[in-house]
Amino acid sequence: MELSRPSRLGRRAFSALAGTTVLGLALGGSTALPASGSSGPAPTGPPPGPPGADGARHRVALDRHALLVDGRRPALWSGELHPFRLPSPSLWRDVLQKMRAYGHNAVTVRLAWNLHSPAPGAYDFTGVRDLDLFLRTAAECGLYVVLHPGPYIGADVDAGGLPGWLTTVGGRAGSTDPAYLRHADEWLGRVNAVAARHLFTRGAGTVLLYRADHTGRADLDLLRTRMRADGIDVPLLHGDTPLARQAPGPVRDAAEARRVHFDRLGRGSSLDNVRMAFGGTSWGWLPAPSAPSPTYDPNAAIDEARRPTDKLAPLHQLGHLLRHVPDFTGMTEAAAVRATDGRVRVRHLANPDTGAHAYVLRNDSAADVTSTLPMGGTDVEVTVPARDAKLFATGLRLGSGRKLAYATVQPMLAMSVGKLDIAAFVGRAGEMAHLVLDCPDEPWPTRLDEEAAWAFDRGRLHVSVPLKEDRLTRVRVRGGDTDRTLLLIVADDAASLRLWPYETPSGRILVRGPELLREAALDGATIRLTGDTVAERELEVWAPPGITDVAWNGETVQSGLGRALSLMAVWPLPGVSDPVLPALDGWRRRTENFESRPDYGDEGWTVADRRTTHGTTPGPDGRPVLFADDYGFHYGDVWYRARLTGATGLERVSLSYSTGAHGLLMAWLDGVPLGSHQPGGAGDGKGTWTGTAEFGLPNEPRAGALLSVLVRRTQHGQDAYRTARGLTSAAFEGASPEVRWRIMGAAAPDPVRGPLNNGGLYGERHGWHLPGYDDGRWEPVSPAALTGGDPRQGVTWYRTTFRLDVPPETDASVGLRLDGTPDRGTGAHRVQVFLNGWNLGAYVGDRTGAPHTFVLPNGILRTRAAANTLALAVLSGGGAPSGPGSVRLEPLGGAAGGVPVKPVPSPGRRDG
Repeated sequence: MELSRPSRLGRRAFSALAGTTVLGLALGGSTALPASGSSGPAPTGPPPGPPGADGARHRVALDRHALLVDGRRPALWSGELHPFRLPSPSLWRDVLQKMRAYGHNAVTVRLAWNLHSPAPGAYDFTGVRDLDLFLRTAAECGLYVVLHPGPYIGADVDAGGLPGWLTTVGGRAGSTDPAYLRHADEWLGRVNAVAARHLFTRGAGTVLLYRADHTGRADLDLLRTRMRADGIDVPLLHGDTPLARQAPGPVRDAAEARRVHFDRLGRGSSLDNVRMAFGGTSWGWLPAPSAPSPTYDPNAAIDEARRPTDKLAPLHQLGHLLRHVPDFTGMTEAAAVRATDGRVRVRHLANPDTGAHAYVLRNDSAADVTSTLPMGGTDVEVTVPARDAKLFATGLRLGSGRKLAYATVQPMLAMSVGKLDIAAFVGRAGEMAHLVLDCPDEPWPTRLDEEAAWAFDRGRLHVSVPLKEDRLTRVRVRGGDTDRTLLLIVADDAASLRLWPYETPSGRILVRGPELLREAALDGATIRLTGDTVAERELEVWAPPGITDVAWNGETVQSGLGRALSLMAVWPLPGVSDPVLPALDGWRRRTENFESRPDYGDEGWTVADRRTTHGTTPGPDGRPVLFADDYGFHYGDVWYRARLTGATGLERVSLSYSTGAHGLLMAWLDGVPLGSHQPGGAGDGKGTWTGTAEFGLPNEPRAGALLSVLVRRTQHGQDAYRTARGLTSAAFEGASPEVRWRIMGAAAPDPVRGPLNNGGLYGERHGWHLPGYDDGRWEPVSPAALTGGDPRQGVTWYRTTFRLDVPPETDASVGLRLDGTPDRGTGAHRVQVFLNGWNLGAYVGDRTGAPHTFVLPNGILRTRAAANTLALAVLSGGGAPSGPGSVRLEPLGGAAGGVPVKPVPSPGRRDG
């Protein structure tokens, strides 16, 4: 790992800049910096095309109504992605391409300071922390970037992203205390040095907005000054920005996604963010106490295994609506419209430039509601399902010479491809779609699929389509008062997820059929498509004139001209089957916790004799501070050893401790287990749990007795990061021994995997989790032995290797499933999972042994006939089993396609 000290803006220069404060910028209203250009109204027109590092200067501005890019008004439809939660840089491209395909035109990125900075003044932007690579990849995928570097980011990350060492340097985070600002300034300076190379305003990349969660004026002034000093000239988006207020949080299902995001559209917002577009994994010691498991946001639109979820359809539809129907970027609130049934709330929007109208209907009741709504001069009967929402439109231009009067289904896109106009509408399976087009002259419709029916009456074409599960219906409309052909496409949610509009330099295209379209390029008379299929799928392509041939993933596809004026593949694209996964056997086992033995040498351990602390937890009166952070141990497990002099008559030991979620304490006296303990209750509400373990002594202590204590200290709270972790005090009954404490935690940060990968277990400090470690003298055990194991207090390690042989044209997601053995209600059972040395998180045992599947990211997981090392560290106490439980690999889905994956460096150990 390359660690360096950044060049910092001098304190005097920074203070001088801070003294100028706002530099003419208003806190409310426009947050554009002067170099970004001025804001102002913009007429409705085609939105800007996909962004890239085009080398041209661009103007970006915000006002209270909209984002303006080069004088045009795009809707920003962002999805949040935390690169650090996908520790395989190759897969960043996979998820970013999926986000763009599903309709997003921007990605919101949070950066965790603690992952980049293992010590004051040391910063690492290499490997899985390569911000420069991520920003380049986002630009190559045609996505704007909203950058959120903190310093505090929340996001259920340890200490909200603040580095552990910040607990010991004084100064309160988020304040204007110079002791804090000096370090925050360094961090932002290092981030900005990378971001400045990727600014959209300079044509060097796609960083469009800079995000801050600060609400205090002083914080914002200093942040603006820092940005100016570092050459960051894009607008600053913050909580007081009108366009940024009330950003929606995670949603549970598709219906809630519609309610939340349609509601924002109904309020006239042109900036929206899906949190999370991809959740990923809170691996290692990354998660805050508020994160219940290593899986971050199981409700994300794209799940941890990079698969689409049932929440994706409405987001896909809305994203493409905003991107391909420019009327919606100019919508403002219009005169109130009411449904006849008051349970349906209606928001009415209108575009003064085009005369288009939109109606957002929301039903918060527990029953489906059928009501009448005035639309397009007609009272239209509509049904809104329980706790759901719908979006309707009137007056939309559907190409040349045709306009939508009204529809009972949602528009998804309207686009022109060559001489063909295409309009797609979407609804739920089981509904009847009714579309009405204004046609002064009678047109000539043609049914291309069986379901459609139509009638022409008094200047309007009425089209009816029963929506069926995963079915798409096409109607071709010719004639009337235009020589252009209109293709109407009506689809249910499932079928809409296989409609892929794409912009090329030579014009727009539309692809139907595969599970994903990643990229499209026109090459002479050939359109070259790349993407993914899961099942066998049809391929239909609408492309500009002159395109006669189709290639899919580098292979020519036999095709012909279809009735819908499209290129149709003669044969279906192939699907893919799940890979064959090996059984996990060849296990070896070894116990540790040598630190509990009286003869263990602790001469190199840190003496715990401090009398003061930088933390907010008061130190014990007259006794040394034992808080782990004060001795430089910020992540993972910590060991304490205390030599007791004058312990004759000692009867009882009382140990108070403080942890994050799922904390645990184990104690030994002269190598004899005293017991284990875990804190109970709901904690203090700020991410801290405290407990006091009281142990009676089984025997009279010997002279110079040794008390050994292992504390699983876990995470810092997001909003109380300086609260103590580890032991807080120790008391003795029956004697008053003299006590000399030593402490040991994680060794030096892993130079590749980073500071949050390792804790202080003996096996971690000596490389038992790493590939290449010689475990040949460990005890061989069968897979059956993993489901139980003799109950013992302490730490037991299990290791094995396995190989996968996934074909190179297949993108397969693989998980590791742990079915824990019920631990008899003690809760004292933890399994830390390491794959090729990468700490993927902890399985926490409970009364039922509820299973958990750890997603194994490709890149860390070697899938192409290479060896993988799996190591499990089991902490057990209080009668809990010492085995991890049933352990197996399971397929989590796959696709024919994917992106090339580079192995993530996973250095091992060779000296045993």
